Amino acid sequence: MTRHTNIRIRKLKQLVFLKDVFVLSLTAFGGPQVHFVQFLKRLVTKKHYITEEDLKELNSFCQMLPGPTSTQTVTAIGFKLGGPMLAFLTLGVWILPACVIMFLLAVLLSSYGHSSINLSFLKYIQPMAIGFMVYAAVSIGQLFAKTITELLLLIIAAQAAIFMRTPLVFPIILIFGGIVSNFTDKKKLEGYYRITNVRWDNFILFVSIFLISAAVAAYVKSNYGQIAARPFLLFENTYRYGSIVFGGGNVLIPMIYEQFVNFREYMSAQDFITGLGLLQSIPGPVFSFSSFACGMSMSHWGTSGILLGSVVGSIGIFLPGILLIFFLYPIWDQFKGHPRIQKAISGINASSAGLVVASAYLLFEPLGFSSLNLIIVALTSAVLYFFRLSPPIVVAITILCGFIF
Repeated sequence: MTRHTNIRIRKLKQLVFLKDVFVLSLTAFGGPQVHFVQFLKRLVTKKHYITEEDLKELNSFCQMLPGPTSTQTVTAIGFKLGGPMLAFLTLGVWILPACVIMFLLAVLLSSYGHSSINLSFLKYIQPMAIGFMVYAAVSIGQLFAKTITELLLLIIAAQAAIFMRTPLVFPIILIFGGIVSNFTDKKKLEGYYRITNVRWDNFILFVSIFLISAAVAAYVKSNYGQIAARPFLLFENTYRYGSIVFGGGNVLIPMIYEQFVNFREYMSAQDFITGLGLLQSIPGPVFSFSSFACGMSMSHWGTSGILLGSVVGSIGIFLPGILLIFFLYPIWDQFKGHPRIQKAISGINASSAGLVVASAYLLFEPLGFSSLNLIIVALTSAVLYFFRLSPPIVVAITILCGFIF
């Protein structure tokens, strides 16, 4: 087989992989915790792009980083299979549908107003989404909590996240899990691969954009006013959030609300809640909400302004996490050979499973533990777990029930 033929076969396989990522972007409902289970089913069990152990390792790696965990995970898979170019294409395919949907909602809402958009048919979506979380918690728990120590770590992590309600608890819990598994894992592991060929360009770019965007936004605001500076301020805000947020969209959304609604008054609380309601019913990354929020913040410039805001918000929120992947993944590929890191992975994964349990509870709490909500959550998780019903079908049935009842 010639070299040219091998290249063509490799490119064909990469196109098939991108097609599968696109399918996931249209069917992966329920947030990053549920996305992991769907990645496992499609990319590991069905298509065998990577092994289950590979996915667990990448999950541990991305859990430790700020930014959108599921986006970073699928991008890292692309990096593993085809290097930086495939990783970049994977990112684009994964985030595009959700960002486009949120942009279109911003256009619709700014053109016709929230009073003309009746979202009452989405009234069962939130308890359904929690049902997805419960299903993910059970599935991931079975996968990651196979020993007494791992089960205890899961329970401790869940309780810590429920009672210590600060974003800092996420990295602390994961580090704690890694330390515990290092002391309790008695396996003798050998080998350590020295880290070489570290490329600092992506890290330098990550820090440079952070500093330059803040300086440019401040300069434009002081010299040309708040309105002219808004696109720069939006990029600086979202890039900063994407650089510091641990815990996924559940942590990001309150930060956007505080900045864009309460502090800057870029949009109304009612518009924000309308966008948040639709977010529950679309697949893909939760961080795509930035596309809606930044688009609405630029609605005073018309449709072109909304488009600009959505693009700025999408790039700003996803770029820092991806630059960290591009910088750290090649190092991780060498660093994971260290025995301490290998032992830490099981504890990190068990702790992350506990965070999924906590997320389900924390999302359920403001919704209210009514009998109707409990029934919807139980039915959703049951049909996903026992009947293996496809997530889009579950969402469609839930929306249909919202129309009928």
